[in-house]
Amino acid sequence: MALQFTEEDFQEAWRELDEPQLDGGWELFTETMGVKIYRLYDKETGLYEYKVFGVLTTCTPELCADVYMDLAYRKQWDGYVKELYEKDFDGHTAIYWEVKYPFPLSNRDYVYVRERRDLTVDGRKISVILARSSTQTPCAEKSGVLRVKDYKQSVAMESDGACGTKVFMNYFDNPGGMIPTWLVNWAAKSGVPAFLTDMQKACSNYKNHCQKK
Repeated sequence: MALQFTEEDFQEAWRELDEPQLDGGWELFTETMGVKIYRLYDKETGLYEYKVFGVLTTCTPELCADVYMDLAYRKQWDGYVKELYEKDFDGHTAIYWEVKYPFPLSNRDYVYVRERRDLTVDGRKISVILARSSTQTPCAEKSGVLRVKDYKQSVAMESDGACGTKVFMNYFDNPGGMIPTWLVNWAAKSGVPAFLTDMQKACSNYKNHCQKK
């Protein structure tokens, strides 16, 4: 099955490293640990789309991209993952991901496609990873777990010129169900910096993980 991403999708993602595209209603949501998070209100869903700009100071872009792509390793360092794997669903290769939600909320699951490209732009090395819900993938829904059908994420990473990684991330996620707005906002405000902190830790432990494997 052909993946759902165009050349322009990849170009758009890395260009935000140079020129953040924040016209049209984007507002600064929070700034923490050198990371700026912007959000854009989506009238149709009442939810926000987010853009994240920052630097991970302790890991190289190649390492960050490898860790980000490694689903088996993600299960070890991301405490919210219940299930995560890539498989062939009747000719559709996709990723299945179940996320733990706190009681009394139901867990959510995702079926999505993903592609990574390592680009060279005027001598710069940039990794771009795109992901998007794949609603046509034949993966049955589970009882008691809500399927997230509207999810997208793009990530671009390159060297910060020292030992770290300059990162751009754009994502939208409609978790469905009756989740209070405060909880969605809290998750974005505290969840993104926490994820980036965990990601840096995961990068520093990746070599050990690979050796044990």
